[in-house]
Amino acid sequence: MENTQLVKIANEYGSPVYVYDAEKIASQYHRLTSAFKSVKKLKIKYAVKALSNISVLKYLRTLGSGIDTVSIQEIKLGLAAGFSPDQIIFTPNGVSLNEIEEAVKLGIQINIDNLSVLEQFGTKHPNVPVCIRINPHIMAGGNTNISVGHIDSKFGISIHQIPHLLRIVENTKMHINGIHMHTGSDILDIDVFLYASEILFDTAAKFKSLEFIDFGSGFKVPYKTGDIETNIEELGKKLSAKFNNFCKEYGKDLTLAFEPGKFLVSEAGNFLVKVNAVKQTTSTVFAQVDSGFNHLIRPMFYGSHHEIDNVSNPNGRERFYSVVGYICETDTFGNNRRINEINEGDILRFKNAGAYCFSMASNYNSRFRPAEVLWHNNKAHLIRKRETFEDIINNQIEVDFSPKKEKELVK
Repeated sequence: MENTQLVKIANEYGSPVYVYDAEKIASQYHRLTSAFKSVKKLKIKYAVKALSNISVLKYLRTLGSGIDTVSIQEIKLGLAAGFSPDQIIFTPNGVSLNEIEEAVKLGIQINIDNLSVLEQFGTKHPNVPVCIRINPHIMAGGNTNISVGHIDSKFGISIHQIPHLLRIVENTKMHINGIHMHTGSDILDIDVFLYASEILFDTAAKFKSLEFIDFGSGFKVPYKTGDIETNIEELGKKLSAKFNNFCKEYGKDLTLAFEPGKFLVSEAGNFLVKVNAVKQTTSTVFAQVDSGFNHLIRPMFYGSHHEIDNVSNPNGRERFYSVVGYICETDTFGNNRRINEINEGDILRFKNAGAYCFSMASNYNSRFRPAEVLWHNNKAHLIRKRETFEDIINNQIEVDFSPKKEKELVK
């Protein structure tokens, strides 16, 4: 998207506003499917938690994607977006057995990562197909906040508990139709991921009625010029060969599944904010914008880097700015960034704002959550209205504590 288009959207729909480029989502989707074209059965299931707007889900459905969900609410959102139950997998963590059973009633493929829950479910529902999430104890990338395959992770059933797992399956006679792993976000080393895949293959070989093997996702995308990213093409070539060999040994063509979130939508997202004030202190020039970590928490929560540029003045002289928000907390988006000269009223753009940005937004400081726009076929489509004060108080219940009312309550 060009700067002039982004400025026009900010002027038309106000700021702050999230803007998603549909063409970039499509190109990432096709890049992934192309990398694994030698696999006979491939299924991409978009991770809804990354960006859950129903219009984005509908668009991904047109590309051929299924969805990966982590709550019963995401399941219902997927069904409302037009996905059929067989296109949805439910991979929760720490939920009740009741929530899992509710998903089963909707016809959703479930994925269980807890031995206790697995035994309970298998005892009650031995004929319902179940996928099992394995923890391979592999750190494929990122820190412990976003890597979920390490030994202390709350996710998955440890590979060291496989004997116990097999006893449960044998005792309950339950039907295991899938094996799953997810090592976490920002995979840097393909060889480490491939090593984890060997562990998954070894585990899968112990089950004789599988239909699919799900490798999760966590593919790293670039956040700045020259940044490291997962080499999808190389991974596709090497993992496809391993997967095809496994299927040959297994005696059946299984489905290879992935659950990308960030990979599909991160780079498609632009977050536009307006500069409220430029503040000079003794050592820093602050660009103070009409947003904060209530709208984009990743820099403060994860220490994530988002490139920031001035789409109102792309050719201006570069200066150093610290871009901060309007929340009554420290809400720094970027320290001492080299950005084209900023003036009050300018529109700044945060890149890589498609994944885990709006979906993690809140009403902290009683601020409204932003609008969302989908850029499709060179046209801006409003896909979420900006919140209003009525949205803030909609579910609140007012109690009258006036002296007159207190006396009535006493009586």
